Amino acid sequence: MMTYKNKQIIFKSSMYVILIIASLFVLIPTLWMLSTALKPAAETMVTPPKWIPENITFDSFTGIWKNYPFKDYFINSTIIVAISTFVSIIFSALAGYGVTRFKFKGKGTFLTFLLITQMFPSIMLLIPFYQVLKSFNLIDTYWGLILVYISFSIPFCTWMMVGFFKGIPIELDEAARMDGCGRIRTFMQIILPLSLPGLASTAIYAMLLGWNEYMFAFILTNSESMRTLPVGIAELNGYYKIVWNDLMAASFLSSLPLIILFIFFQKYFISSLTAGSVKG
Repeated sequence: MMTYKNKQIIFKSSMYVILIIASLFVLIPTLWMLSTALKPAAETMVTPPKWIPENITFDSFTGIWKNYPFKDYFINSTIIVAISTFVSIIFSALAGYGVTRFKFKGKGTFLTFLLITQMFPSIMLLIPFYQVLKSFNLIDTYWGLILVYISFSIPFCTWMMVGFFKGIPIELDEAARMDGCGRIRTFMQIILPLSLPGLASTAIYAMLLGWNEYMFAFILTNSESMRTLPVGIAELNGYYKIVWNDLMAASFLSSLPLIILFIFFQKYFISSLTAGSVKG
């Protein structure tokens, strides 16, 4: 008869096997992308394809900076995503704190409205956004894309912050008021430092949303100098041929900031999701 200890060992082993298989689904495309980027152009078309390049070269990584306006793409994405992420964090943190600490008429309706906005595909808003931005002369500008990305990220970021703020005892606010702290001081000096995991996960979500967005960046920008990374990388495809090593090098470099960001902030991201799920 199988003992409880043996059942636990089998269960944990099965979980590790599942996690390893799931990790391979993520790692294999990334490793293949890096392998292709390190190959010379002629070797990318060799059949059967080889995982390890015979002649490793970094020409693609240097060439995309020299032969394409990759630097402009990178700068544009960095500016747009940094500003939209910063603004989204501020507004979602304030909204989440207000919802969890104040009683006001229509609070449930407000939260429901935020949730409903996430149920519709974003393509439905493409034409309205274009018309609004065109009327304010914001087409092909940084602020046009920034406003669009802010409108997409704030609703879900607010929901994330509401879940996290609910896990912070309201007694801390009451104790701070007894010590003479106002609402703003209580929020800035007591609640906000405790909500760093939630802020980190919110920032990661907002950055991922803006960094990888293609459709609105493609429609709402006209000039080459305003293209973002997803649009710029897509335009590396030629009409008659695709330089696969350059394309993979650009894709790998564009994903590198997100990988580094998630490695450093993953503990905050996981703790925030856990707090929001069990302390509602």
